[in-house]
Amino acid sequence: MKKVVQRTCMGCNQKKDKKDLIRIVMNKDGIISIDKTGKLPGRGAYICDNINCLDKLIKSKRLDKVFETKIDEEIYKNLRGVIIDK
Repeated sequence: MKKVVQRTCMGCNQKKDKKDLIRIVMNKDGIISIDKTGKLPGRGAYICDNINCLDKLIKSKRLDKVFETKIDEEIYKNLRGVIIDK
């Protein structure tokens, strides 16, 4: 039987199946993007497909701390678009 991979949402701090979360990745060049496939190389962070979790993430600046860099507003705007589109 295949093990179900779980990750923690950066917004609500709950463990969920990896396939149910949106992955944000920072590659070795420091470029941050939304990883829809879940297979891009680099450091990943996960967030629920929920606007409330995104709001918590923005307010706490947790993504800035995880990637140790200032996150561009464009990333948050793109995340908001991905969450609302689903």
